[in-house]
Amino acid sequence: MKYKIVIFDLDGTILNTIDDLADSTNYALKEHGMPERSVEEIRHFVGNGIRKLMERAVPQGTQEDEIVKVHSTFTEYYKEHCADKTRPYDGIKELIERIRSLGIKTAVVSNKADYGVQTLCRDYFPGLFDYAVGEREGIRRKPYPDSVNEVLRSFNVDRTEALYIGDSEVDIQTSANAGMDVCMVGWGFRDEDYLKVQGAKFVVHTPEEIWDYVSREKEGE
Repeated sequence: MKYKIVIFDLDGTILNTIDDLADSTNYALKEHGMPERSVEEIRHFVGNGIRKLMERAVPQGTQEDEIVKVHSTFTEYYKEHCADKTRPYDGIKELIERIRSLGIKTAVVSNKADYGVQTLCRDYFPGLFDYAVGEREGIRRKPYPDSVNEVLRSFNVDRTEALYIGDSEVDIQTSANAGMDVCMVGWGFRDEDYLKVQGAKFVVHTPEEIWDYVSREKEGE
């Protein structure tokens, strides 16, 4: 058996969260008299946590105290609106169920604030993850491997028995820093050409391709 656990990124990998992230970002910007951003701009701002998203979204030269206020406004709004337009990508829920049917553990590791991770996993994937963790104080965000390593320790799984699935350059770096196999998806917040420039060697375009890879490796083919 090749893999004992499959670890998923959240935004852009299993959930299409971009519209709610964009709406919440623009709400916070507007509340503080700042120009709004396009969805496409925000798509390129995400990946390194909400604080970094705010730093990228505010006008260049914005003072630290103003960034803190925008961040706070975003957080309060997003807590109530994180699932307004968010939806799982087609076939993802079924993929996770099939992976679990092989006796493989499943987990989520995200740079999204932990409250968002817990809410979205509970609402969209009830009972389908053995472990879910987001950004928390005192734990370094991806691409540092801290949260991934925490998951592996929790299940006493060696990194050679784990597969990481993501959609951005942050995920490529995270898997490299964790010493894990990685599978990149081409339907998320970064396109395939960009991912390959960033070092992705394996990009899939449907959940079925992930299933084929995981089940084949499971059977040792």
